[in-house]
Amino acid sequence: MTRQLEDTAEPLRLGSGRMSGMERRSAMDAVRMRIGMAISLGLLKPGERLPDQEDVALGLSVSPITARRALASLAEQGVVVRRRGRAGGTFVADAPPSDVLASLSASPAESQAVNRLVDRRLLFECAVTHYAAVNATTEQLDELDRLTHEMAEATGWSYYHRMDEQFHQLVGTASCLDSAVEVYHETLADLYDYLIPYPIEKLQKSNHDHIALVAALRAGNVEESVEVARKHVDILHRTMFMGLVEGGHKPQ
Repeated sequence: MTRQLEDTAEPLRLGSGRMSGMERRSAMDAVRMRIGMAISLGLLKPGERLPDQEDVALGLSVSPITARRALASLAEQGVVVRRRGRAGGTFVADAPPSDVLASLSASPAESQAVNRLVDRRLLFECAVTHYAAVNATTEQLDELDRLTHEMAEATGWSYYHRMDEQFHQLVGTASCLDSAVEVYHETLADLYDYLIPYPIEKLQKSNHDHIALVAALRAGNVEESVEVARKHVDILHRTMFMGLVEGGHKPQ
């Protein structure tokens, strides 16, 4: 269900003109920015090993070639280092150049645009959750439950992000809102283009919301389901990169 994005001659992903204030970025530059911001915010630590490029591609919804080019570019600039051998891989540099990291940040206008995108998703999330509480089948609820277990067992952000996307797409499908589900899925996908790597411990705390949502959906409790979903999305205003940057602090 993860979308593969090709780095073609005119690749536009982050801020491809969907909303005012969003910058036009190539797929490769989008990956560079998302990894760079995670490092700047202390979400990826010096010396931390990044997933293999295939997992980076899946976790950030880009093609493998885009992930490879982005990691190679970051290595050339000293943001990450590549090591060979059995214990090799791609690691966050011990002292990434501050000027390079500064160039990989989102503009204030872009941050404001993403905040508006969060509001758009919040509106859709409440609607699809309301109808999912009414229309979800036992099979769909069982699959949602399975996905929460997958996220609870995830050991890294890449796999977690993929399961998280499948979870929310299925909530939308379970609502049976037909064409409106397509618009919800598009909004969800747009926002996923801005998610940055997070420590798995923080992501698994977010999974508690998923577990609570499945329980409320099983009970057919519309009000509780919508409230869980509302809080789950609304917190993105404070936890996605635009809130972290504008708040002027790094997560502890």
